[in-house]
Amino acid sequence: MDVSSYVLLSHEQALRRRMDVAANNMANVNTAGFKRETPVFHEYLMEGENARAPENETSYVLDYGTVHDTSAGAFQATGNSLDLMIDGPGYFAVELENGETGYTRAGFLRVLESGDLGTANGAVLLGEGGAPIAVPENAAGQLSVVEDGTVMGPDGPLGRIAVTAFENDGVLAQRGDGIWTGPEGEELAAADTKIRSGGIEGSNVQAIVETTDMIEIMRAYQTSKRIADDLSDMRKRAIDRLGRIN
Repeated sequence: MDVSSYVLLSHEQALRRRMDVAANNMANVNTAGFKRETPVFHEYLMEGENARAPENETSYVLDYGTVHDTSAGAFQATGNSLDLMIDGPGYFAVELENGETGYTRAGFLRVLESGDLGTANGAVLLGEGGAPIAVPENAAGQLSVVEDGTVMGPDGPLGRIAVTAFENDGVLAQRGDGIWTGPEGEELAAADTKIRSGGIEGSNVQAIVETTDMIEIMRAYQTSKRIADDLSDMRKRAIDRLGRIN
C-alpha cells in the first residue's frame, strides 16, 4: 500500500469518527440535559526522506477527542415541581454508586427510598457542602424548589441544592446516562444560583444540523472512495504497461 492509500485511509477513519459522533448526537436529541458533541482532529505530518523539502511531508489525520457544546437547551415544561432546570452555567452534583461525585444537567428529581432527594436514575442529589437533602416522609408530596435552589417542605426549608460550576467544562468526561465526571468544581452561592422548576432542560442538539452534517460526511466519503478507485485503476494500468514492456 502506497502513501496515497494511507492518507485516504486516515481521512476515511476521521469521517467514520465524525459519523459516529453525529449519530450519537441524533440518538440523544430528546435526552434531557444532553450536550452536543463535536469531534476534534489534529494534523500529523510525517517527513519523507528529504526532511528539508516541504513537498516530501505527508499529512495524516489524528483523532484528538471531542468537545461539548455547553449552550443551554430549551426549557421543557412538565408541571412537576421537582423537575428542574439550571438557568445558566453549572451542574447538579450527585453521589455515584462508587462514592465519587458526578455532575448532571438532567433535572428529573424524586424522593428515593432512603428518604433523600435524588435523580430519576437513583443517584443521591447533593446539597450545600456535599450533604444529601433528607425529606421527611410526610413532606414527600409537598415539595417545591425556589430560584436559589432551596428545597421547601410544608414546615419550611429542608436544604439547598448545590450547583457546581467549572472554569473550563472541558475537564469533564461524559460517563453516560447524562452524567459527567471530573475534578471538583466551585459550588455556586445562593445569590449566583438560578433554578427554574416545573420543567427540565432539553437537549441542545438540533436535528436539522446533525442531518446536514451526516449528509456532508457521506458525500465526503463517496468522494474519497472515488479517489481510491481511480488510484487503483492507475496502478492496474501501470502494472499492465510494465508487463507489456517486459
